[in-house]
Amino acid sequence: MQRQLNVRAFIHPEAKELVLERVLYALSDPVRMEMVRYLADVAEATCGELDGGRPKSSASHHFRVLRDAGLIRTHNIGSTHMNTLRRDELELRFPGLLDCILSHYEQKDGRR
Repeated sequence: MQRQLNVRAFIHPEAKELVLERVLYALSDPVRMEMVRYLADVAEATCGELDGGRPKSSASHHFRVLRDAGLIRTHNIGSTHMNTLRRDELELRFPGLLDCILSHYEQKDGRR
């Protein structure tokens, strides 16, 4: 007998629906900002790579805020949730915003 996975479909706003205040709110939290910074350096990452060992309920909240703001896209590979930064879509909607914010943090802590 084949086991069926209950795979959840994630809802992502269209690029034209992205709202600056939601993006800035999502990035105002240090945990979410670190998740975005990590995703800026890799093609995609699992939730486990991004959650920093936080409880599942806390991590789920942060992923949802980032998804709802349009910063990340989550898709399933089997039972694994993979996350990517929506860099190109953010650049089209808010030119230069993400790079400006990321470069601020890189200068602040000497990354890159």
